[in-house]
Amino acid sequence: MKIRDVGGLPLVMVHLRQGERNVVFENVLLDTGSAGSIFSVDKLEQAGITPQPNAMIRRIVGVGGVEFVVEVKVDAIKTGKLQLEQFVIEAGGMDYGFDFDGILGFDFLREAGAVIDFAKMEIRL
Repeated sequence: MKIRDVGGLPLVMVHLRQGERNVVFENVLLDTGSAGSIFSVDKLEQAGITPQPNAMIRRIVGVGGVEFVVEVKVDAIKTGKLQLEQFVIEAGGMDYGFDFDGILGFDFLREAGAVIDFAKMEIRL
């Protein structure tokens, strides 16, 4: 999967599936410094991807400040050839002042065995 350099930020495309519902996030920040993977709650809701009734609400802290997120279990998350089943993402407001609709974090990258090659601008197994 090619990594796009948009304004100095590494962006990738991510596909999420929950049951029969699918959504594609075109502009997802590839962020090895983010412990979790977070996606726009608005775009998830538009696609019908929702948290379970007993979903955990968490407070996360990052460079952009503090945000409350809700955990959402998806059946699949995929970027390029990297795919995981039954993965927990976070849904939040994503109001960071940048034009991206998700962050693909270290949780996914480690579990998927991602190799990030910035010389070739690609992410692979």
